[in-house]
Amino acid sequence: MKKLSFDYQMRLTFSAPVTDHRFQLRCIPATGPRQQIVDVEFTLEPDVPYETSTDSFDSVVVTGFIPQEHDTFGYRVTGIAFVDNEHIKPEPPKPLYRFTSALTEPGPVVSALVARCEELLRPLPGGATPVERAQVIMNEVYRAFTYTPGSTTVRTTAEEALAQGKGVCQDYAHVMLAVCRSCGIVARYIAGMLAGEGATHAWVEVYHGDRWIGLDPTHNRLVNDDYITIAHGRDYRDCMLDIGIFSGVNVQQTQWVNAAVHERA
Repeated sequence: MKKLSFDYQMRLTFSAPVTDHRFQLRCIPATGPRQQIVDVEFTLEPDVPYETSTDSFDSVVVTGFIPQEHDTFGYRVTGIAFVDNEHIKPEPPKPLYRFTSALTEPGPVVSALVARCEELLRPLPGGATPVERAQVIMNEVYRAFTYTPGSTTVRTTAEEALAQGKGVCQDYAHVMLAVCRSCGIVARYIAGMLAGEGATHAWVEVYHGDRWIGLDPTHNRLVNDDYITIAHGRDYRDCMLDIGIFSGVNVQQTQWVNAAVHERA
């Protein structure tokens, strides 16, 4: 088990004032089978009323409305996470994680990777676990990519990312999900934070023995106690950390994000 402090900040700067801004955030980690979250503090800028609920994937959702003019919008979430991958609690599966989703639908390129992984999986013993099989797939996904920030967008599909052979953590996760599901492995997308400072992170969990086990294809390794889960779902679209709509004329927006996670004694 590790005790991790986290400080997650996001700020949008608009090129001109906006109004009638409705937002939906999934930025607050929740206590779950592999982590306990305490001492959470959440602040919004502008400081407006908001509502908190839980979606069908058990992620915390913050929604609100800003009618007045503003040229910045942001939030900050701080707290403590006790993470323990050695004692993950049982959790029932959701059948929908067996099937492809909008961003993980295989095309010719992903299908070719599926065929290659199936060849590699055949020599494994009959009792190979879903995690052992997923590790083989993870290694192939890792080999197929060059980590290249700015090469994809949040709308890039697994097929598109793999076709160009470059992307970011979201793309690694989507391709691994596509291959795992095609090979009969139940898998889901995870959005969260990783020890250190920088952007948020994405990885995959596969279902084995009544528990979800994390694998990080971007780093080609099993998830350890340095990872904090924020949201999970079928793909990125179920885990969007911040989305919204607003009124404005020819408005451009610039986003700044920093996620800081450090171990505490």
